[in-house]
Amino acid sequence: MIQPVIGILAFFLLIVSEVKAQSQSFQSPPDAPDLLRIRNINTPMNERDFALTPDGKEIYFTISTPKSTFQTIVFCQKQKNGTWSAPQVVSFAGTYSDLEPAFSADGNTLYFSSNRPLRGKEVKDFDLWRVNRTPRGWGIPEHLGNTINTQADEFYPSITNSGNLYFTAQYKGGVGREDIYVALFKNGSFQQPVALDTAINSKMYEFNAFVAPDESFILFTSYGRKDDSGGGDLYISIKDPSNRWKPAVNLKDINSAQLDYCPFVSTDGKVLFFTSERHQLPAKFTESNSTYQAIKGMYEQPFNGTGNIYWMDWVKVVNSYR
Repeated sequence: MIQPVIGILAFFLLIVSEVKAQSQSFQSPPDAPDLLRIRNINTPMNERDFALTPDGKEIYFTISTPKSTFQTIVFCQKQKNGTWSAPQVVSFAGTYSDLEPAFSADGNTLYFSSNRPLRGKEVKDFDLWRVNRTPRGWGIPEHLGNTINTQADEFYPSITNSGNLYFTAQYKGGVGREDIYVALFKNGSFQQPVALDTAINSKMYEFNAFVAPDESFILFTSYGRKDDSGGGDLYISIKDPSNRWKPAVNLKDINSAQLDYCPFVSTDGKVLFFTSERHQLPAKFTESNSTYQAIKGMYEQPFNGTGNIYWMDWVKVVNSYR
C-alpha cells in the first residue's frame, strides 16, 4: 500500500502548489524582481501592461501576437478562495488592437490605447480611449477627442487624482524621438498636451510612464541613454519641494540587459509591477549538441524572450531614491 499512498500524497502536493501558484494577496512582495507567479498570467505568449483595480479584486493586462500585429486587454478576477480566474478578453475588446489599461482613482473608468476606428471598420492610428463601468459591466468606449488625439499614435495613459493625463507620443518638434506628455485637466476638460521638461524627456526615447496618483513621482522607460543597461531601462523622477521634476535616475537594481517597461504601482503604494523581456535562453549548448525538442522546449516556456510580468517591494525601492 506504500505506492498508492505516495501517489496520493504527490497528487495532493501538486494540487496545493497549483492553488498557491494562482493565489496572490500582494501583501508580501519580494525584495528583488520576481516573476508574478499567478497561473495563466505569465505564459509563452507576450504579456505586458499590468493594472490592478484599486480594490485589488481584478487584474488587467495585455496579451499580443508575435510582432504585436494584434493586441488585446484581458482580465482575471479574485475568487472567494483567494485564487484568480483564468484570463478572459474584456467585453469591449477583442476586435481591434487594444492595450495599456489604466484605471481612474475610483476604479470606475478604464483608459487605454486602441487603433479602433471612429467610424466604419478600418483600423486607424493608435488613440487614447476610456470606458466606464455600468451596473451591467463595461459600457461603450469613448474617444478622448482631438485635443488629446492626433494623426500620430498616442500610447500608455496614466491618469492622476486631479484628472491630469500623462501619455506617450512621437510628435514632430518634440524633445526627443519619443516623449512623455501631460494634458492638464481644468474646468472639466483636458487642456492642450505639453511635453515634460528635460528632467524627464531626453533626445532619445522616453515612453510608458506611470505617474503616482498625487503626482509625487513618475516611473518610465527610456532607451538609448548612456546609462541604459542595453534594452531600455526603468527610470524614476521625484518632485522637489517646488513641485518640479528632479532629473530622472536609472533604477539599476531592477533593470536587466533586456527591455524593462510598463511600470505600475499598486494603489496602496506597496507593490511595483512591471514588464520585462529578460530571458534564460542560452547562446550555445555546452554539454551536448542541441535537439529539436530542446529548442522547442525553450520557446514553450515563459522565459523565451517575450514579455512577462514581474513584481517586487516598491517601498524599499522608492525609499532608496528619495
